[in-house]
Amino acid sequence: MNDITLPAIAVPSKEIFHENTAAEYNFAIDAAKELINTFLEKNRTPFSGITPGQLRQLFSQVDFDTPLADYKELFLEVERLYVNHATAFHLPNYIAHLNCPVVIPALAAEVLIAAINSSQDTWDQSAGGTLMEQKLISWTCNEIGFSTASDGVFTAGGSQSNLMGLLLARDYFSREKLGHNIRKHGLPESASRFRIFVSEMTHFSIQNTVSLMGLGERSLVKVKTDEGFRMRADSLEEAIEKELEQGNLPIAVIATAGTTDFGNIDPLGAIGKIAAKHSLWMHVDAAYGCGLLLSSKYRHRLNGITFANSVTTDYHKAFFQPISSSALLVKDKKYLDLITHHADYLNPQENIFEGLNQINKTITQSTRRFDALKLWCTLRLMGKQKLGACIDAIIDTTEQAADILEKDPDFELLTHSDISALVFRYHPAEVKDDIFSDKLNQYIKKEMFQEGKAIVAGTRVNDAFYLKFTLLNPLTTSNDIRNIIGIIKKHGAAFLQPQLSPAL
Repeated sequence: MNDITLPAIAVPSKEIFHENTAAEYNFAIDAAKELINTFLEKNRTPFSGITPGQLRQLFSQVDFDTPLADYKELFLEVERLYVNHATAFHLPNYIAHLNCPVVIPALAAEVLIAAINSSQDTWDQSAGGTLMEQKLISWTCNEIGFSTASDGVFTAGGSQSNLMGLLLARDYFSREKLGHNIRKHGLPESASRFRIFVSEMTHFSIQNTVSLMGLGERSLVKVKTDEGFRMRADSLEEAIEKELEQGNLPIAVIATAGTTDFGNIDPLGAIGKIAAKHSLWMHVDAAYGCGLLLSSKYRHRLNGITFANSVTTDYHKAFFQPISSSALLVKDKKYLDLITHHADYLNPQENIFEGLNQINKTITQSTRRFDALKLWCTLRLMGKQKLGACIDAIIDTTEQAADILEKDPDFELLTHSDISALVFRYHPAEVKDDIFSDKLNQYIKKEMFQEGKAIVAGTRVNDAFYLKFTLLNPLTTSNDIRNIIGIIKKHGAAFLQPQLSPAL
C-alpha cells in the first residue's frame, strides 16, 4: 500500500490565548459583547416560542469539519441557534424555576475566570484564588453562625453538596459508632440498616444520592409535613423511635431550608435538638434559603441552622451569581478528613502547602473552576446590605402576590411561602372536577410557554396539578404579578369557553 502524505497544518497561534494575541482576544470579546447587547435589546419576552422541531431544523446545516470564516459568521450562527431563543431569566415575567438574574460584577469576574483559567484543586495552580475561596467559605460559615473550626469548599451545585454532606454523615457514623472505615473497607454489613430521615418535600437529588452511596432508596425515611409542607418535628421523633424499635440504625436527618416547590423552611431548631438527642448528623439543604443569610429583615427564618453538621448553599440561586456557584459548609473542618485521598502528584503526604490544597475537601472534582471569584467581586463591590435588600424585595413581592391570589376567587393558593415560591391553581367556581382542573392548568402552562410573554412552572401536589410562581428577581413587582395573572386568566378562558359543559 502506498503511503498517503497529508498536507501539513500549521499549529494555530492566532486563536491561542497568550501575550501576542491580545488584539485577537479583544476583538472576540467585543463581538461577544455586541451579541449580549443584542440579546438584551431583542429578547423582550422570556421565550421566543420556538418549538423543538423548528429549532432542530436550524441545526441541519452545521458541519464541524468546515470552520466558519470569522467571528462575525460565528456569532451570527450562535445568535440564530441559541441567543434568539434563550430563556431570558432576567425579565420580570420569568417566574418559573430557581433561576435568578445575575449581577454585573460577577459577569465581569467570569471574563477573568475563563481567560486566566486557574484550577482550584491545588495551591500551585491557584495561589491567591485559594485564599479568596477560603476567605469566602469562612465568611459564609460565620454568617451561618459556625465557629472558626468550620470549613467548606465550593462545588458545582446543590446536588453535589448534598451528596458530600450525606457521604460525610455515613462515613462519620460508621467510624464513630461502628469503628469501621468505609473508605478502606467498603460498606459495613450493617449498612442495610442505615436510615436517613427526610421530609416528604426533600429535593430529588437525595434519592439519587443514597443510591450512589450504596444504601438504596429504602434507607430514606420520609417524615410527614404540616399544612405548610414543612417537616413535623413530632413526626420526626416518632419515625426515629419506630426505626430504632425495628433494629435499624438512624444516622442522619436532612432538613430543608427552602423547599423547591413551596420555598418553606423546616423547623431547624426543633429538628436540631432531636438530632442532638439521638446523636444524628444534621444536614441542612439551604440551596434555596441561603439568601436569607443576607437579610436583616428575614434572617431569623434560618434560626436553628447552627445545629447543622453540614450545610448546602447555592449562591447561583440566592446570591445572584452566574451558574455555577455553590458550596458545602461543615461545622468542623475535621469532618473533611473523611473524604481526603492522597495522590502524590496533587497532595503528597510531605506536602509543603498544608491546608492550602482544596482538593483535600472535595470528592468529585479535581480540576475545578475559580467560581469563588464571582462571589468575591459581588460582595466587594455591592456588599451584603445591598444584596440583602434584593432578597427582602423578593420576599415582600411574594407576599403581595400571595395576597393577590388569595383575594381572587378564581384561584386557589395552597400555602404562603417563607421565601418566594407560591403553588396555586386557576380554579374558577364553575370548574368542579379535579381531572378537568388538571387539564385546564396544564393547558395554561403549555400555552404560556409557547406564547413566551410570561413563564410559570407547574408541579403536582397530592396527585393534582398546580401552577407555580418562583420569584427570584428583585425587579419583579406586584404590577408584573397582576399582568401575569391576567395572562393566566386569558389562556384559562380560552380553554374553558369551548370545553366547559353543564355537567361540570
